[in-house]
Amino acid sequence: MLVARSLALFVVAALFEIGGAWLVWQGVREHRGWIWIGAGVIALGAYGFVATLQPDGDFGRVLAAYGGVFVAGSIAWGVAADGYRPDRWDVTGALICLAGMALIMYAPRNH
Repeated sequence: MLVARSLALFVVAALFEIGGAWLVWQGVREHRGWIWIGAGVIALGAYGFVATLQPDGDFGRVLAAYGGVFVAGSIAWGVAADGYRPDRWDVTGALICLAGMALIMYAPRNH
């Protein structure tokens, strides 16, 4: 159950961080304005709070593992929001990152 909760929190964190960064990008690079930028900043702040809800209390481990989710999530966001078409190397890299996340976060440890 803790793994399922942790994975769900990683997904929520990715939505806030990637979504927030995308909103800022749209506001600045696509000239959509300050409302988009402000919404992005709020979403990025929410991401920081979601990360604190992870069951594992080691900041470095949680953030390192989240990096893999961020990589894969960014590619998925690009596909959904911008019509990006990843090639096989993008997909392979994202899968490697997710495998790294699983090792970092969920490998059995002797504590």
